[in-house]
Amino acid sequence: MPPTAVVYCDGHFGEIDGKTANGLVRHSEAYRILSVIDRGRSGQDSGLVLDGVANRIPILGSLADALAHAPKVPETFILGMAPATGRLSVKDRAVVLDAIAHGMTIVSGLHEYLSDDPQIAAQAAAHRVTIRDMRKPKPNKDMRLFDGSISGVKALRIAVLGTDCAIGKRTTATVLARALSDAGFRTALVGTGQTGLMQGAKYGVAMDAVPPQFCCGELEGAILAAAAAEQPDIIVIEGQGALSHPAFCTSAFILRGSQPDAVILQHAPKRARRCDFPGMPMPSAASEIALIEAFADTRVIGLTLNHEGMSDAEITAAIATMTCKLGVPVTDALRRPGADLVSMVLAAYPGVRQGTYGVAV
Repeated sequence: MPPTAVVYCDGHFGEIDGKTANGLVRHSEAYRILSVIDRGRSGQDSGLVLDGVANRIPILGSLADALAHAPKVPETFILGMAPATGRLSVKDRAVVLDAIAHGMTIVSGLHEYLSDDPQIAAQAAAHRVTIRDMRKPKPNKDMRLFDGSISGVKALRIAVLGTDCAIGKRTTATVLARALSDAGFRTALVGTGQTGLMQGAKYGVAMDAVPPQFCCGELEGAILAAAAAEQPDIIVIEGQGALSHPAFCTSAFILRGSQPDAVILQHAPKRARRCDFPGMPMPSAASEIALIEAFADTRVIGLTLNHEGMSDAEITAAIATMTCKLGVPVTDALRRPGADLVSMVLAAYPGVRQGTYGVAV
């Protein structure tokens, strides 16, 4: 059985800065999530908060409450927040130290490496606790440069990109990979961020923690490993950031390193401003598609919606309007059947069932 875990997300669960916790509650192969810690939502069901469907993972008010709720001390304490600063607050530091005192393994996706923090490292050593910094890269001497070997991968490669950060690319990539597997395709998912790796992605790299000269090569290596081990029909690559976003370079590295045959674009119709950048208006889906197709030798085969702020009727209307406007299939990975995602892929690559993926006429 996977180790048990408590996810700490105080003040952020269900919000953009809580995307790590949100993802782990929706899907986790690496951990059995027992509870979420967020004082502001204490007493609620985490599934109801996120998606309106109960999952029996409670939200509790403190680490003490989480320890009392569990039949025994959970094995893992996961920092489930992804703040723009990437750093630990004074309040959160005290909770981490308390978790270490209880003997819990610490898993962190922050840019600040807890294993390098003198106080936290000393506490961990005293209690023989392991700290896993998911964004801590391996030494440069062990990193891989891009060499073009990706051209030998026979599987259909689909990257899930977006028009902004924290817009649902990882969730859509996960749902897409699962739907393709359920439809009978051998599918491999390659993670490119700390949350996907925490969820249990077997292949991947935290792209935003890798020096730029190695980003394309490290991603190429992860895809080669997935192709060799899984012999998949389809490889789904999780996106990061947005190609049009001036604060992120990761989308460019993903397009270069994975050389995707196709892209599925994630977009939030009701989001007016860039996440964490209120002075930057959101791009249109059409402009992002044009940019992606001009930047890389690939094509956008479909659009998926982030339904934040949208009613079901608005989702239905947006799907119809944007399908007509963009000329590609549109769906919502969470609010519409997974089969719609499979149909999106098959419409573009009908030969994938026969081991080929010639483009539809």
